[in-house]
Amino acid sequence: MSEKKNIEELLRRLDESLIILRDVLVDLQEISKSLHSVEATSPSALPVQSIPMPQLTPSLAPSRTPETTPAPEYRKRSIDDVKMMFPQELEGLLTFNEKGDYIIIKPRQYLGSENFAKIASIIRGTGGEYISAGKDSHFRIPK
Repeated sequence: MSEKKNIEELLRRLDESLIILRDVLVDLQEISKSLHSVEATSPSALPVQSIPMPQLTPSLAPSRTPETTPAPEYRKRSIDDVKMMFPQELEGLLTFNEKGDYIIIKPRQYLGSENFAKIASIIRGTGGEYISAGKDSHFRIPK
């Protein structure tokens, strides 16, 4: 029984790491595209060598793509950004709403300890928190 819990914990941690790595990969691709466009507009301004753009392989590609909007220097998180952080089976258990400077995430049904722990871990990884308030309990992530 203990070995099964250890394997489940390792799988949970691996899933979290893959989510983080996917987000880092997408961010790095956006940075690379921006740098390539700066180099193309003013080649003498930056001494950047021409490096081919890496492409996402199907195994590393996000399962869902966010809406494409021009990325300013700083962009607030949208509900779609937050939804992408969750596997589809967990996303279906949750509702997402914007409220002030936060995205509020509430369960549609009883989550159970395993799903709650997975969701809480993803939320904490984004700087969010769980608010315990009886029937109004929820997770919140800053935009």
